[in-house]
Amino acid sequence: MSELLTAESVLPPASGAEGYLALDFVNSAIALPGGQFIDLLGTPEATNRWLTEHGLAPADAGVQEMCAAQLRSLREHLRSLFAARVAGLPALPAALSAVNDALSGAPTAALLYWDEKNGPYRAAPCPTNAILDRALATLAANTADLLTGPDAERLTACGSTPCNRYLLRHGRRHWCSTRCGDRARAARAYARRTQSKAD
Repeated sequence: MSELLTAESVLPPASGAEGYLALDFVNSAIALPGGQFIDLLGTPEATNRWLTEHGLAPADAGVQEMCAAQLRSLREHLRSLFAARVAGLPALPAALSAVNDALSGAPTAALLYWDEKNGPYRAAPCPTNAILDRALATLAANTADLLTGPDAERLTACGSTPCNRYLLRHGRRHWCSTRCGDRARAARAYARRTQSKAD
């Protein structure tokens, strides 16, 4: 698959992603039918693009492989936490540690600055070398907000094989996209037809 793929060109954002950046982040590794797999954080360039598209880094941040690897590692820990929450199981201690390390890795308070033209304003300090720490902290905080907030009860995994994405359930909907819902319905219809032929 082309490196220029975006999540939207593969599948639309999952339900709930508009409110939780963490959903888009954990869904940046996409399993597709036919054994295809797309990792939107697979290269430093792709990672920089994803961070820029989500307001977490400037376009010229120059993400290196070490930074991309740290983001992929956090993503796997977050996926583990989502899976534990959906299954009602305890979280892995390593996943909790990864989130807490990311949360404590960047200052969260916006500092007070003064612009000679416009006067006072607040902004979080983010020197170039701290862009990754800020992105990791933002993603970890958003995950913590989701997992501890009222929407946690709606968190579910897409019910269409082989999709590995998460979403916030609305009613009975258990699919991350129309494409996955259509695939699941087609699989059920096929199973019913083959079962009735076997009977």
